[in-house]
Amino acid sequence: MTRGATWWKTVIGLVLTALMLFPVYWMINVSFTRDQDMRKSPPDWFPVHGTVAGYRAVVDQQLPHLGTSLFIGVGTVVLTVLVSAPAGYSLAKLRPRGAGVLGFVLLIAQMVPGIIMAMGFYSIYLSLGVLDNPVGLVVADSTIAVPFGVLVFAAFMTGIPDELLQAATIDGAGRLRIFWSIVLPVSRNAIVTVSLFSFLWAWSDFVFASTLDGGGDRRPITLGIYHYIGNNDQQWNAIMATAVVASIPATALLIIAQRYVAAGVTAGAVKD
Repeated sequence: MTRGATWWKTVIGLVLTALMLFPVYWMINVSFTRDQDMRKSPPDWFPVHGTVAGYRAVVDQQLPHLGTSLFIGVGTVVLTVLVSAPAGYSLAKLRPRGAGVLGFVLLIAQMVPGIIMAMGFYSIYLSLGVLDNPVGLVVADSTIAVPFGVLVFAAFMTGIPDELLQAATIDGAGRLRIFWSIVLPVSRNAIVTVSLFSFLWAWSDFVFASTLDGGGDRRPITLGIYHYIGNNDQQWNAIMATAVVASIPATALLIIAQRYVAAGVTAGAVKD
């Protein structure tokens, strides 16, 4: 196909990309815009008289919420991998009875609306007196990530040659040693994929965070932004600066891990 016949596809792709990225650009633009310039007509398409007052407000008021979200995100990743990696290995290589039924149950679990699960957790946490607890949010967020993680690990580990595991067995390695020394190292792409998606789910969670919020100060950044909008409806540069800062960890992780994710989602194709 000639270049002249495909130029319009490139143009359409650029236009669609610009439309999708425009909210991101406008968020960054407003984060540097002064309060007195916020309602100008027409608005400034570039912060000519830029200010970093919004980012100073983030440092002064939102850092604890960012720290809470970081704790929840990392905790969710650790718990998800600790549970889903052995479970995926069991389904892929040990093949216990009822493995097919369990796989079906995991698929069904991903279809349950988050708000239904959140209400269940609210009832449990209320009776235990652990509302507004970051550890509780780690457990709640992991219930969303673990079914996905088990399916990814099981699909990936199915592609590991049985001969490799049999050779280790002949050498005297037990199932735990095989899992730790052989299966996990060659499952690096799956580990990165599951970790990334687990972190993103926990970092961007609002349903669990808002439902299990007991009114304390240990709120994740999603609730920090939500309450910040209600308390500072005139300081849009601070609100948008908070959103920009909250987007940085997820964006950085996506850029760093994109190669591993691309390999991990193909689950069992070609491994390093």
